[in-house]
Amino acid sequence: MGGSGSKSRGYWPFSGSGTVEDTTKDGNEQSVTRIRFPFVFTRRSSLYLDEDGDLAHEFYEETIVTKNGRKRAKLKRIQKNLIPQGMINLDHPCMHVDFPVVLCEV
Repeated sequence: MGGSGSKSRGYWPFSGSGTVEDTTKDGNEQSVTRIRFPFVFTRRSSLYLDEDGDLAHEFYEETIVTKNGRKRAKLKRIQKNLIPQGMINLDHPCMHVDFPVVLCEV
């Protein structure tokens, strides 16, 4: 839930052109990666707006179905005319899912 890894974007978010340096000192090869920024300040919302301006994850409409002479009320899920809320700002910055550094070792 809420996971947005680098697989969906198709690129590694902490590297770019020229971010990995290979230096050789006394025969020891080191690979140093510079991390751009490990914090996430916004995320895509999972909420939708309907035609009335209501905000929710799912919308249902009550319909009356007549079966064998009996009337029954059923809920029908609405999937048309919904607008995604879009990007929202987080109250507190979070660490990125793919942050490649160990923060705490037990």
